Amino acid sequence: MTETAPLTPLLTVTALAAELTGWEPLEEATGEPMQAASVTLWADGDQEVGVWECTPGPSYWVQESHEFIHVVSGRMTVTPDGGEPTEIGPGDTAVFPRGWRGAWQIHERLRKIYVLF
Repeated sequence: MTETAPLTPLLTVTALAAELTGWEPLEEATGEPMQAASVTLWADGDQEVGVWECTPGPSYWVQESHEFIHVVSGRMTVTPDGGEPTEIGPGDTAVFPRGWRGAWQIHERLRKIYVLF
């Protein structure tokens, strides 16, 4: 479930402090059930900025839009189909272009700021 929060210029503070509710099963999970929640900070059509958090486990993703992420807390390994694994943790940023396919192994509860465009 996605909720909308008031817009704030202090995105980092919001990302750290935002209370996420509406935890739901992660459809992309490929192992034990995982739970995720998010809050939308800004949206305009297909573009969106928000905060997303997820419990550990393996998942498989097919990007339907471009996504930029900045990891606030937690760690994961991302492995594109046919590619090499990359470790991502707090302070790291990544871009997953539309059409990207691959696995995310979330090692510990992960919180990220995301931008869909």
